[in-house]
Amino acid sequence: MEPRRIQIAYTFPDEVNYVIRRLERAGKEAYVVGGAVRDILIGKVPEDYDVTTEALPDEVTEIFGSGNCHPTGISHGTVTVVVNGIPIEVTTFRIDGMYEDGRHPNDVRFTRSLEEDVKRRDFTFNALAMKTDGTVIDYCGGIEDLRSRCLRTVGDPSKRFGEDALRILRALRFSAEHGFSIEDETKEEIFRRKEDLLSLSVERIWKEFSRLLVGEFCVPILREYFEVFSAILPEIAPMKGFLQHNPHHLYDVWEHTLVAVSHVPATVILRMTMLLHDAGKPQCFTMDENGVGHFYGHQKVSAEMAEAVLQRWKVDTKTKETVVLLIRDHDASLEPSLRIVRRRLARYGEEELRMLLEVKRADISAHSEMSAYRLPEIDRFEELLDQVIEEKMCCSYSTMAINGRDLIGLGMNPGEELGVVKKRLLEEIMDGRIPNEKEALLARAEELKNEM
Repeated sequence: MEPRRIQIAYTFPDEVNYVIRRLERAGKEAYVVGGAVRDILIGKVPEDYDVTTEALPDEVTEIFGSGNCHPTGISHGTVTVVVNGIPIEVTTFRIDGMYEDGRHPNDVRFTRSLEEDVKRRDFTFNALAMKTDGTVIDYCGGIEDLRSRCLRTVGDPSKRFGEDALRILRALRFSAEHGFSIEDETKEEIFRRKEDLLSLSVERIWKEFSRLLVGEFCVPILREYFEVFSAILPEIAPMKGFLQHNPHHLYDVWEHTLVAVSHVPATVILRMTMLLHDAGKPQCFTMDENGVGHFYGHQKVSAEMAEAVLQRWKVDTKTKETVVLLIRDHDASLEPSLRIVRRRLARYGEEELRMLLEVKRADISAHSEMSAYRLPEIDRFEELLDQVIEEKMCCSYSTMAINGRDLIGLGMNPGEELGVVKKRLLEEIMDGRIPNEKEALLARAEELKNEM
């Protein structure tokens, strides 16, 4: 089969050019292949470059010298060549055997055919090869699929997803990142094989899902493939179609969630927070005598559910703890006053407090117009937060004009008594009842000591 060829203007990094040209000088075909070619064609700078070649692994090692080569995946034909300190994976053209473990082929057979090599790959736009002169070689229709923004498996989707179920999440993640539609047969197979995702390790699921979440088009993908995501995240299943019966809400719990996700900046912590911030609502639903729905305590239940999910997926501690905190406190009062701003800053710290503001904005934006009046309050709160930080107003023990040694000098004993007085002084500073000045604080500390 003759491939389609197009010519583009693009120059590989010097190290990549060196590897390919050195192989070619040794009489071996060599190309950049896969994701790098795809990224170049959609105008994205590749994160790395993989080279494929007809040269066998021992031939690659002989060409570049054993001191510059590392057998990082030798059983699958991959040798990492280091050029100017830059590692470049060089893999021999190959044909994969059976994938009995659902991740790796049991064996591989090396081939001298680029066509056979690319036809084992997952999606058509990942089956493109490119020469150093800008010639793109396409055996699988990937160029046309990129132009029409269509995601399609190479060959039978049942075979491709059967080889590795992670390709299901990779397909959804790529669509969430770039807005590609998924070809009908590929889409049908994704739904048919959704339970196969349960065979994947939680680490692999989280790696793909976290990237999907921050994609520009994640919300339409979450909406369209709800059944697929419910397989790996059953906590969201009760949310779809669960009506809230409340004038402050336009949507059911799931649609409210999706709208809220769309309103936060694209970070893993904020997107994951909004995805699960109301997961506990179906469990907490009550209806009063007027037919109005309420969800008392759903913040705590949702936070507990989120913690269970993130523990199950072995998410790093910082992400887990921050998401749980933001969900638990997403309905916390944020009155736009200096007193409350300083207290909240003392409680959360600037980073988490600003994230909480984003969470509240997104949550309110996914309510009905009855809640819109709260958005200016959030803006005013943030203005005051900026003021507190710019003016370096005291919001912590470290910024008080006195310290523990000063209180010990008044005759206080280290321990509980000193701690109680310091806490009271900080609270009075933040409430504006006393200036953060040493003499005034020492005088007030003396009064508090005498009251104890």
